[in-house]
Amino acid sequence: MDFWDVFWLIVWSFFFISYLIILFHIVVDLFRDRELSGLAKAMWVLALLVLPALTALVYLVVRGRGMAGRDRQAAEQAAQATDNYIRSVAGTSPAEQIATAKQLLDTGAITEEEYDVLKSRALAAV
Repeated sequence: MDFWDVFWLIVWSFFFISYLIILFHIVVDLFRDRELSGLAKAMWVLALLVLPALTALVYLVVRGRGMAGRDRQAAEQAAQATDNYIRSVAGTSPAEQIATAKQLLDTGAITEEEYDVLKSRALAAV
C-alpha cells in the first residue's frame, strides 16, 4: 500500500463515519419528535433504508431547524434534571436546618432540648 491508498482510505473512512453519525442523529430525532405520527416515522425510516443518502439530505433540509430545537430542548431538560438531582442530594444549609427546627419548636413538635440539639448539630456542620 502506498501513501495515496492510505490517504484515501482515511478520507473515505472519515466520510463514512460522519454519514453514520448523521443517520444516528436522524433516527434519534425521529423518535424524539412527539408531534410526528407513527406512520410518518415509519415512512422516514423506510426511506432511510431504501435511499439512505438522499433521504438523509432531504430530512436535514426539511426538518433541520426542528431537529436543532429538539436537541436544545433535550439538553435543557437533561441539565434541569441534573440540577434538581444535585439540589435533592445536597441537603439544606445550616440556616435552613435551624429555621426548620425553630418551626418544629414553635408548633410544639419538639422540646426546647431537642431544638438545642438540632441547632448545635447544624452549627457544627459549618
